[in-house]
This record gives sequence, C-alpha cells and structure tokens, in this order.
Amino acid sequence: MRTLILLALAGLGAQLVDGSLGMAYGVTSTTLLLAMGTNPAAASATVHLAEIGTTLMSGASHWRFGNVDWKVVARIGVPGAVGSFLGATVLSRLSTEVAEPVMSLILLGLGLYVMSRFTFRGLPKGQLGKPLRKRFLSPLGLVAGFLDATGGGGWGPVGTPALLASGRMEPRKVIGSIDTSEFLVAVAASLGFLLSLGSQGVDYVWVLAFLIGGLIAAPIAAWLVRLVPPRVLGSAVGGVIIVTNVRTLLNSDWITAPAALSTAVYVVLYAVWAAALAWSIRAYRAERALETEPEALEESPARV
Repeated sequence: MRTLILLALAGLGAQLVDGSLGMAYGVTSTTLLLAMGTNPAAASATVHLAEIGTTLMSGASHWRFGNVDWKVVARIGVPGAVGSFLGATVLSRLSTEVAEPVMSLILLGLGLYVMSRFTFRGLPKGQLGKPLRKRFLSPLGLVAGFLDATGGGGWGPVGTPALLASGRMEPRKVIGSIDTSEFLVAVAASLGFLLSLGSQGVDYVWVLAFLIGGLIAAPIAAWLVRLVPPRVLGSAVGGVIIVTNVRTLLNSDWITAPAALSTAVYVVLYAVWAAALAWSIRAYRAERALETEPEALEESPARV
C-alpha cells in the first residue's frame, strides 16, 4: 500500500510539473520506476499506459483554458505517434542489462538539456504569432516520439523547448499543444509495447496509481501554467532527473563506481544543482523587475 501511495503521489507531482512546464511526466515517472528496479521496457510501458488517461485529461483541461493550437497538435502528434510506436518496438527487443544503462543515458541527456535550457536561457520571446511549418513539426514529432518510447520520456523535453525556441507561439499554447498531442504518442507507444511484450512485467495496479495521481493534477496544472515560473521549475526538475540517472549509471555494470567516487560525484552534482536553482531564481526576479518597471513608469505621470 505504501508503494501505491508513493506512486500516486509521484504521478500527481509529475503531472503538476508536466502540465505547467510541458515536460517531465514520463522522464520523472520512468526514473522512479527504474530506481525501484523495474525492467526498462516495463517501466516505459507502465508510464505510457498511465499517460493515455493523464494526457487525455490534461488536453481537455488545456483546451478548456484556451491553451491549445489544434493545427500544431495534428502536425506534430501524428508523426510523434509513428516514432513512439517504433521506439517501443526497439526498446522491447533489448535485454535488460543493455536497456537500463541505455535508457539512463537518454534520460540523463534529457535532464541535462532541461536544466541547462531553463537555467541559462529561460523562455525565448520573438516572432510571436508566425505559423509553424509542417516540415519543421513532422521531423520534430518523429524524433521526439521515438525518444519518448525508448527513454520512457522525451516528448516534452524535446518538443516543448523546440517550439519555445521558435518564438512563434505563446508559452502557454506550446505547453497545452504538446500535452494534448502526447495523447496520440502515449496510445501508439502503449500499442507498441503491448504487441511486443504482451502484459509481461506491467503491473496494472501501478498503472492505476500513476493514473489517479495524474488525473487529480491535470486540471490544476492547466490552471497553474499561467502562475508558476517555468524557469525555476525547469531547473529543479532537471536536477532531479540528472542526479537519479547518474546514480543508476554509477551502479551499473558499465561503471560499478567505488563508494568514494560516487560520493564525490554526488557532492559536485548537488552543488551544481543548487547553483542552477539560485541562478534561475535570480534571473526570474530580474525578468519580473524589468517587466514591472515600464508599468510603474507609465502609471507614475497619471498619479502626478
């Protein structure tokens, strides 16, 4: 029962982050399952089965709050579904000994990208309102879908920053569109895993626990997307993903690091993570100060 409560809370927290940041549900949830000793393919399958429900609820919630561009959903979601089905098939055919460190490497790379992207660059602005072309969205969806299935997460960490970097969509619509299109990716990945693995290694009670937590969080996250500072949240989530997957790699057969080396690595990682969070908080406050300063200058003559 304690495990189920933990998984439900993890699903709730992961969906809160994903729904307000546009990424990290799959990466965070899969990282937790791997740390609990779950088979990599089964971990990804479990998360994607739960995501069918959470992404449906998240998409409906984002649509309700006007955060969805349906043209983008169609143009990125369909190729994303193709990529995720292929990725699920590939991961299902890898042995556990090979798959676990490979998945951890992918997750580590995504974690580094998420943390560095939001720590140093924040959310880009410019060219807002210009249309996104299909020749950009289709390859992006294919690659993001493949990484999502093989890494247990990756749709958001790849798709969200790419759309944000274009500067052509409002951040809330980027997040809402990515979360909504992820429903197609989750369905395709789940079909791929079920066809390749059957129900082998998939605990449907765990799926239900993740699902319940995610369903509770989805509408809250769609509302919070306008309130939570994504820059700080991105740095925090990226750090969790990095530390957890470095731990998996250090304990894997690839490295088998001695205790002294592991301790030294963790000290460095926690120091870098703390510095990233501090930098993000300072940068966010500076941005807020710049945004409010012109408003104060505009209001001051009226008061005089």
